[in-house]
Amino acid sequence: MAEADPAMDEFATRLFEMARAGRTAELVDYVEAGVPPNLSDDGGDTLLMLAAYHGHADTVRALAARGADPERPNDEGRRPLSGAVLKREPDVVRALLDAGADPRAGSPSAVDTARMFGSTEFLAWFDEAAPPPA
Repeated sequence: MAEADPAMDEFATRLFEMARAGRTAELVDYVEAGVPPNLSDDGGDTLLMLAAYHGHADTVRALAARGADPERPNDEGRRPLSGAVLKREPDVVRALLDAGADPRAGSPSAVDTARMFGSTEFLAWFDEAAPPPA
């Protein structure tokens, strides 16, 4: 087993902090230079997940536009949309829906989370995102 490279660990830590802080322009520069848009930390939280959870809709949009998967769950099965609903971040919820996030996916799903916390605005948005009848 190869040993971890401390410089790479430190670099990744800085990228995750950029996502948490909503430092969109810096983060986009790195992604455009070759950092994987779905880079994840040791808990499976991607850059997009961290940006979403910390309320940075612009960062979410920028990452999604560069290939970050709005549906990718972390190691606990949580998805960015459910986290944004939990944190009551309407701009992030809208950004994730626009990026194709499925409000019914995951456990708990964003729909389940919205019901649990009585977030009727989000539930109305999720009805808009419902697939067409078969």
